[in-house]
Amino acid sequence: MRRRELLLAGLAGLAARPGQAADAVAAAADGAAPIRTYGIALVGVPRLPPGFPHFPYVNPDAPKGGEVALADLGSFDSFNPFIVRGTAPQSIGRLWDTLMKETADELDTGYAHLAEIIEIAADHSYVAFELREAARFHDGQPVTAEDVVWTFGMLRDKGRPYYRQYYADVDQATAESPRRVVFHFKTTKNRELPMILGELAVLPKHWWQGRDFSAPLTEPPLGSGPYRIGKFEFGRTLAVERVEDYWARDLPTAKGLGNFGVIRTEYFRDATVALQAFKAGQIDYRRENISKVWATEYDFPAVQKGLVRKQAFPSSLPTGMQCFVMNTRRKVFADRRVRHAMAEVFDFEWENKNLFFNLYQRTTSFFSNSDCASSGLPGAAELALLEPYRDSLPPELFKVPFELPVTDGTGNNREGLRRCYTLLQAAGMTIKDRKLVDAAGNQMSFEILLDDPTFERVTLPYVQWLDRMGIAVRVRTVDPAQYQHLTDAFDFDMTINSYGESDSPGNELWDFWGSEASRQEGSDNLAGVADPVVDALIAKVVGANTRDDLVAAARALDRVLLWNWYVVPQWHLQSVWVAWWDRFGHSAVPVRSGVAFDSWWVDPALATKIDAARHNGG
Repeated sequence: MRRRELLLAGLAGLAARPGQAADAVAAAADGAAPIRTYGIALVGVPRLPPGFPHFPYVNPDAPKGGEVALADLGSFDSFNPFIVRGTAPQSIGRLWDTLMKETADELDTGYAHLAEIIEIAADHSYVAFELREAARFHDGQPVTAEDVVWTFGMLRDKGRPYYRQYYADVDQATAESPRRVVFHFKTTKNRELPMILGELAVLPKHWWQGRDFSAPLTEPPLGSGPYRIGKFEFGRTLAVERVEDYWARDLPTAKGLGNFGVIRTEYFRDATVALQAFKAGQIDYRRENISKVWATEYDFPAVQKGLVRKQAFPSSLPTGMQCFVMNTRRKVFADRRVRHAMAEVFDFEWENKNLFFNLYQRTTSFFSNSDCASSGLPGAAELALLEPYRDSLPPELFKVPFELPVTDGTGNNREGLRRCYTLLQAAGMTIKDRKLVDAAGNQMSFEILLDDPTFERVTLPYVQWLDRMGIAVRVRTVDPAQYQHLTDAFDFDMTINSYGESDSPGNELWDFWGSEASRQEGSDNLAGVADPVVDALIAKVVGANTRDDLVAAARALDRVLLWNWYVVPQWHLQSVWVAWWDRFGHSAVPVRSGVAFDSWWVDPALATKIDAARHNGG
């Protein structure tokens, strides 16, 4: 899921063939003709020229074959990732091709994949995709415009609520011919729609006929992508196998990718057991996201012998927001002052020093590590957007730069506790018999819901600090399937969540923070935000005509979300921690995302050496 803005200024680089650029831009300027292109860059122009041979970070001659074993936590019981019911495996996405293919190294850029040509109306009233004649599903049947229309309809009508939000500005999809599909828009203001629709994973209408799309799927589905389902056991293991006659294998958007013969994912209920499986050589590749584990657990014998490698790959992607989310549907968090108080108690500096080996940075924006992040006081462009709503916004937003509390890291957060109590007193609470109670004498209490025991070590100190304020807090850790069910139904008080963002936020904001999403079970609006001001600012982001307009609107939205204290921000890392048994090859070309694992391959010589060492006990 990517979020973008399409700029007319970038169309000079979008012509389908050399020499068409000037004509396309001229036609766009007078509205006479649509733009026909091989790729879209939503900021600037595509870096790669028409006819590029492959993505720069791949090895086009990478050997194919071999097996890689990965690990995942939790379980899976369905092969349908598009609906609320059931839990699908993450690797299922490898089964279906999309109309366009993104790169791991360019800013909000996609290139034609299933589609051969993307046609954008000069007035942004529609986008058309003309499919490649060679595009095929795994049963040999062609991918048609009718498949695209059917997929779009299923996702919008029966898919997760996210899709209804994401596609809300699409009026209709029409198959004008077997290979040409047109999406007509309700508005010309939503400039990211062509890229959003280019992300559509096209499903085979003929295979799904007679099956209930809204129900969990227990038989391997038909795909069109580089992999198909192999051996599997629900809840335990899943193997996807490389399609040898994959229709797109020689396209520049696929060459050098999908090199593994088999990608096998083993499922674990416990993160510690998954780590031990990696150390034992049962898992080949591991991305680490726990600082303590990264700092202390990767000095085992295989690392010392050079059999396992570890590396922190720098990433320049926006980090988004990881945080404690408060469910404002619950009375306990309905008051903004109470939510603010929760942030005053949290001692990031202590946790970073004592739990994280000072490896993390504090997150202070929902658009962290991008130019959409707010800072200081609102500028003129932001004020123009915020002034009409001044009476509905916290007064501090206009007077004080937003800052999170900072401590000395000793754990003696007296000032934070004092500010917390002041806020809670203003909200009508007081301390009685060492309990924080309301006017009726009821103690403030709530539950923090988790889906991974790993997060208990960062949550329990927070609970202890809240206990000092006389607040009764429970921590409940459930399995991922139950967690999904509870959060889909908004049946929680507080939880930990991550809001991922791209360089160009857009339609996903409706699902994160929109009023309509707050009422739709299964949406990502966990906080229950239902604010007309937020809705208005999201509309400004989505409808921005220029990059400057988008940045100003995103910063204004950022301020409103931050000052309403819907979350307690946590931390981020600007690199990707990876450890792997040294049986792979990969390009040395760096990518913005840090790692592009789909471009790696099994090196036969290295694999033989490492597998022999593992067989002999490492």
